[in-house]
Amino acid sequence: MNSRVRPSLLAALVLTAPLMACARAPEASSSPSAQTAPAAAPAVAAAPLVTGLPDFTRLVEQVGPGVVNIEARISRRPSARNRGGMPSDEQMPEIFRRFFGPGFPGQPGEPGDPGQDAPSGRSVGSGFIISNDGYILTNHHVVDGADSITVRLSDRREFTAKLIGSDETYDVALLKVDGKGLPTLRQGQSSAIKPGQWVVAIGSPLGLDQSVTAGIVSAVGRTGGPGQQYVPFIQTDVAINRGNSGGPLLNTSGEVVGINSQILSNSGGYMGVSFAIPMDLAMGAVEQIKKGGKVSRGMLGVQIQGIDAARAKGLGLADSNGALVNNVEPGSAAEKGGIEVGDVIVSVNGRPVSTSADLPPMVGMLPPGTKAKIGVIRDGKPRELTVTLGELASDAQRAAAAPDDADAGPAQASALAGLGLRVAELDARSRSQLGLEAGKGVGITGVTGAEAREAGLLPGMAIVQVGRTPVGSVAELERQLRGTRPGDVVMLLVRTPAGQTSFIALAVGDGE
Repeated sequence: MNSRVRPSLLAALVLTAPLMACARAPEASSSPSAQTAPAAAPAVAAAPLVTGLPDFTRLVEQVGPGVVNIEARISRRPSARNRGGMPSDEQMPEIFRRFFGPGFPGQPGEPGDPGQDAPSGRSVGSGFIISNDGYILTNHHVVDGADSITVRLSDRREFTAKLIGSDETYDVALLKVDGKGLPTLRQGQSSAIKPGQWVVAIGSPLGLDQSVTAGIVSAVGRTGGPGQQYVPFIQTDVAINRGNSGGPLLNTSGEVVGINSQILSNSGGYMGVSFAIPMDLAMGAVEQIKKGGKVSRGMLGVQIQGIDAARAKGLGLADSNGALVNNVEPGSAAEKGGIEVGDVIVSVNGRPVSTSADLPPMVGMLPPGTKAKIGVIRDGKPRELTVTLGELASDAQRAAAAPDDADAGPAQASALAGLGLRVAELDARSRSQLGLEAGKGVGITGVTGAEAREAGLLPGMAIVQVGRTPVGSVAELERQLRGTRPGDVVMLLVRTPAGQTSFIALAVGDGE
């Protein structure tokens, strides 16, 4: 026998022997008492060592049956490149990423030639029942392009679902199955949600049905990337992964306050930042889908930008709250209602507008034709305007309003000391290229000041207004700038060759 094996066998015999002896000991004993097994002592639950932590078991027991798994079968379809809508993986910024269930082809980062048509596949997500006769809410991106949709309940019953309607902008889809007496979830008020509150998610991450995760609300009113400015997302640190899409975000009363929709991730997996669509917004979309099969949003017809400390000083504002109007669409509801370039929108129907990101969802949630009271500050004085909202066109639903930090627009014009700009008159051709009417604007021919360069001013841009006053010549520009002193902040409305207008705040220096 191998010498290395012998010690292990001896050890096994040594360990086995006592066990065999113990097993035979009762047989060897003739004592009656030895033959009677002692009664097992009742198990006593140990006292918890940690108290005061939330326990979600009752919530999950009551709510879980109303959460469903959704599988959408998708046939072969043109690739994103062929549709002209999806950038390559290298071009795609690290912003909100849509997430599908495992095995879904054609998503960002998937291997394969993006120029080829996407093969057939499936999208796996979550959803929840909102009425006992079979209406179900989920995400638009879970069922987008589906040929068939299967809904599976927690008790393993399966239904074939019909898509009643969906909306890409809100990322909401309404399904219907034939059923009665189905378990439902109650709607909560997402407007009452505050950072720091506990929330729970139930869904099918990575295909694992009825998974429960919990966390807190990190922030409210978050805006997404282009085309998502109409959704004030609820940000949480609840663990969300692929397959959670469309599942409910619940408060501690078991009420749905949001629909889990997106994550912010560098890897595609959970990194502590997830986003949910507010339930108030989603249910408004549901009502419209039930009535007309689509969602319509109100439109004001303005381009806006944020207000920083420099702009607030230049506009004579007490703070940096509000949305600065840098363009009013001709014939729009805003123009008809009297809103002007240079106005600062500070409220909609009495609700404060703290940042420019607040305005699009406030207006978008109102139906077209609504008479809205718009609070503005003009020339330092508050006033209220009544505007009858128009309807947001489908192609405009994906167009982002000018973001706070993307104010790529020119500044002043002239060689006036302190501004760091050289200007010249615009001819008819230049005005036409800039989209300006005759007699409007002054061209920027040179940028010599550091602040003007940092503001993004470039030759080829045009100054359209100083504050609220239009300028159409170098003489008018100089007249409006007359009397400024070092340290003053001047607001210039500028236009780029691409036709984008924005306000630029420049502090007057000591000269070139």
